[in-house]
Amino acid sequence: MAGVIMKFFVTSMLMWMAPVAILYAFNHDLIPGITKLSPHSLTLMSGFVAVISVNIVIAFYIYMAIKEPSDKHEPDPAFLAEAEASVSQSAGKVGDSSQSVKKEE
Repeated sequence: MAGVIMKFFVTSMLMWMAPVAILYAFNHDLIPGITKLSPHSLTLMSGFVAVISVNIVIAFYIYMAIKEPSDKHEPDPAFLAEAEASVSQSAGKVGDSSQSVKKEE
């Protein structure tokens, strides 16, 4: 469980830090060739790159979640029993309601 929380914490920090670092780099002329852009183009370019960086971090987090072994996590038996009872109970109610509709017709 600690590994999952750590992955979430790291990707959350990257989702915050990457766009701020990109915006800082664009606004303080840390990227070569940026000084030739107009202020309007600079704002658009920095915004697009910052948004793309967040999407890359999200894709990385999804990739890490998919690569995690599925047999590592076992569901709680009490939760499974309760869920199965709920599904079977709701399935019984659906069947009863369809029969009552037929009786009314």
